[in-house]
Amino acid sequence: MDHQEKIAFKTGLKNWALHLLGRRMVTSEEAMRQAQEAANSEEKSSAGDKYETGRAMGHLQKDMHARQLAELVREVAALHAVNTEKLYTEGKSGAFLQTDHIAFFISIGLGKQLVEGQAVVFLSPQAPLAKTLQNKQAGDSIVFNRETMILRDIF
Repeated sequence: MDHQEKIAFKTGLKNWALHLLGRRMVTSEEAMRQAQEAANSEEKSSAGDKYETGRAMGHLQKDMHARQLAELVREVAALHAVNTEKLYTEGKSGAFLQTDHIAFFISIGLGKQLVEGQAVVFLSPQAPLAKTLQNKQAGDSIVFNRETMILRDIF
C-alpha cells in the first residue's frame, strides 16, 4: 500500500467504527424509549406495590440505557479525536499495526471486530496492550494470547 492507501484504510476503519457506534446509539435510544413506555403503561392495580415495582423497574432500565448512551457519546468523541491522516512508525493513538495473524488499530476499545473479512482489534490508547505496543516498531515481536507475533507493518 502506498501513503494515500494507508491513510484511506485507517480512515475507513475509523468510519466503520463510527458507524458501529451509531448503530449502538440508535439501539440504546430505542431501548430507553421502550423502557419509558413500559414504565408509563404500568396500570394501577389493587396491588399498589406491583404497580410501583413495575414502574421502578422501567425507570431503572431507562437509566441503564441512558448510561450506555452517554458512554457511546464519549466513545464517539474519542474516536473523532483520533488522527488517521498521519502515518506512524510506532504504536500510538491512530496507528494501525499488522502482524501475520491479526491487526491492531489504536483508537477506541471495541475489541476484536471483523472488518471487510479482516480481524482487527480496536484498542483504547489506555489499554494495557496498547501501552505494550507504544514503542514497538515494524520487525519487533509481541506476545498476544500466548503467541509470539512479529509486527510486519505499522502506519
